[in-house]
Amino acid sequence: MTVNEQRGVPAEVLAAERLAARLGFGKSCTREVGRLLALAAAAKPGGTVAESGTGAGVGTAWLRGGLGPGARLVTVERDGELARRSAGLFADDARVRVLHGDWRLLEEHAPFDVFFCDGGGKRDDPDRVVELLAPGGLLLMDDFTPSPHWPPRFGGEVDGLRLHYLTHPALEATEVLTAPGGSTVLAVRKA
Repeated sequence: MTVNEQRGVPAEVLAAERLAARLGFGKSCTREVGRLLALAAAAKPGGTVAESGTGAGVGTAWLRGGLGPGARLVTVERDGELARRSAGLFADDARVRVLHGDWRLLEEHAPFDVFFCDGGGKRDDPDRVVELLAPGGLLLMDDFTPSPHWPPRFGGEVDGLRLHYLTHPALEATEVLTAPGGSTVLAVRKA
């Protein structure tokens, strides 16, 4: 029995994983990252939660699982078909809104108490990503390759993107191993 079988996986996550498989979408977050997302959303029970890069809705489902009754979740996806299909998964929950378009559509819903920056913004405008966080807001970014070096390296070079977030003056940040070959940057915006 695996750890995930012991702890269970929420039904909405399983539905999103099935949708991702049907659509051939292979970029969903892992269950380990998903559990971090649910924890982050639960830590801000009345908060505004955002996600850049809805994909097939797997990360969205994990975030929704941690939402408090007074919280709201807004997520954005560039691919129209993915946005439409993901929106269908959450149509029964007025707290969840799936947008179709560029990640900058999230700006009108900021500031965020939790921001899972999995798509646009992470690379193209990292300072704007930080500005979208409320004081005390949590930022989560996955898909990094663990590095035993400081500064962190990827492909033999300094990983400037990861270093930017880990040393940003407005953030208290760390990196956690989520799988043998994957890590996630977690950060809190300082007050």
